[in-house]
Amino acid sequence: MQLIRTLILLLFTIALVAFVAINWEPVSLNLWPLADGNYVHLEWPVGFIVLISMALGFLPMWLLHKGARWRLNRRINFLENTVKSSSQGEPTVVATTTQLEQAAQEQPTSSL
Repeated sequence: MQLIRTLILLLFTIALVAFVAINWEPVSLNLWPLADGNYVHLEWPVGFIVLISMALGFLPMWLLHKGARWRLNRRINFLENTVKSSSQGEPTVVATTTQLEQAAQEQPTSSL
C-alpha cells in the first residue's frame, strides 16, 4: 500500500512539474477592482499561480486533519489512562447520569 501511494504521489509530482515548466509564461492576474475601472493586477507565471492556488486549497484541509487527529489522540490517551488506572488497585465504578438516576429511583425513601 505504501508503494502504491508513493507511486501515485511521484506521478502527480511529475505531472505538476511538467505543467509548471511548460506554462512558465507571465500572465496578468486581476486581484481587485478599483474605483476608476482598472484592476490591481500582478504579472506572475502561470505555474506559480497554480502552485500558490494548490497550497491555499490544501492548507485548510491539512489543518483540519491535524486538529481532528490531535483531538482523537487526546481522547484515546485519556481512555487508555482510565483503563490503566482502573485495572490497578481498587476498581473504580464509572456510572453515567442515567445509571445514577435509576439507582436513586430504585432506593426506597424512608420516612420518619
